[in-house]
Amino acid sequence: MKGIAAEAAPTVMIEADWPAPANVRAFTTLRSGPGVSPAPFDRFNFGLRCGDDPANALENRRILRCSFGLPGEPRWLNQVHGTAVAIAGSSTLADASVTSEAGVVLAILSADCLPVLFCNAGGTEVAAAHAGWRGLAGGVLEATVRQMRSPASELMAWMGPAAGPQAYEIGEDVRDAFVSAHPADAVAFVVTRPGHWKIDLYALARRRLRD
Repeated sequence: MKGIAAEAAPTVMIEADWPAPANVRAFTTLRSGPGVSPAPFDRFNFGLRCGDDPANALENRRILRCSFGLPGEPRWLNQVHGTAVAIAGSSTLADASVTSEAGVVLAILSADCLPVLFCNAGGTEVAAAHAGWRGLAGGVLEATVRQMRSPASELMAWMGPAAGPQAYEIGEDVRDAFVSAHPADAVAFVVTRPGHWKIDLYALARRRLRD
């Protein structure tokens, strides 16, 4: 009898690859997860303002909590591509959140923008930031670190999946938002045609995290 190869299970998340303490868990879900949203969101969409039926997104959020064994409901944010940072539980109109309370789950919604996760060396404080180009230019990563109690020297960060430098083309206004304030940021842009560049969000984020 010929053997039948088992169909590989779909990848539903990416675990953060960083030396965080064992009590800190961080990951990015993929839209191929066990959700109920139809095309073009198929399937694991959590956004309530992207055109999907909000009932689907809410069901997906329930599935996330149950299927991934989360200790509580994630602290979802109303993200506005800004630099406001919420202490978990204090506000939802922000693009980053911070907590030192055990068992609190922070959440960031992202598509092409860059999710950046933080924790301290002792695993007693975590943060999550939504860093698109507006947030990076405005200083959302710096604002997140300032809201954390831990000194910067005790922090580590993981940058999740985002639009990469080979795929993210921007116009002159976006480049100027960075280079006018920080001329050294010019190395993160590669010209493609007059008035257009490819932007490397990861390089820009690394510069800010190093600073």
